[in-house]
Amino acid sequence: EMSRGLGDVYKRQVRMNAGAYNGEIAGVTESVEVMEPDGRCRVYNREGMAFGYRTSIVKTKPCVVLSTVLKLQKGDRSEISATMQELSAKRREKQPLEYPSAGSTFKRPEGSYASLLIEQCGLKGLNVGGAEVSTKHSGFVINKGGATFEDVIELTDKVKKCVYEKTGYSLELEPIILK
Repeated sequence: EMSRGLGDVYKRQVRMNAGAYNGEIAGVTESVEVMEPDGRCRVYNREGMAFGYRTSIVKTKPCVVLSTVLKLQKGDRSEISATMQELSAKRREKQPLEYPSAGSTFKRPEGSYASLLIEQCGLKGLNVGGAEVSTKHSGFVINKGGATFEDVIELTDKVKKCVYEKTGYSLELEPIILK
């Protein structure tokens, strides 16, 4: 089971089936205990979670994740450490980690990549207030300083509109906006 303190992180990852570098949380999830709106608790196995790209049953059904059981594989400590360092270096090299952001801003549309479409539309560096489409990785909207929620939403709306008009692809936000 998850260790204490990491629970909130894994609950979010289970909810949206977070993934990167050819792996997803679905691949290591054995079961998830949820509380349904009527107060009943239920345990879903991996198949019952209906994992998909950035989704699971928890994203579509109103319930609260109580716990998650992850099934990990034993491995060689030095090999695992080397892989972690390699992936960390790739992230630092390719992603704008030097600026605050909500992570990857747009979901991958079927048949393409959000960052590729944004770049093809010439939107790298486009900004509204302190929010900017990263020049390092156009799939990220970063806070260059003083960006407000309104700045970010106005910018992402501009990006979505331009990409749709120029390519026909509809981009969806990756972060969940709570109103």
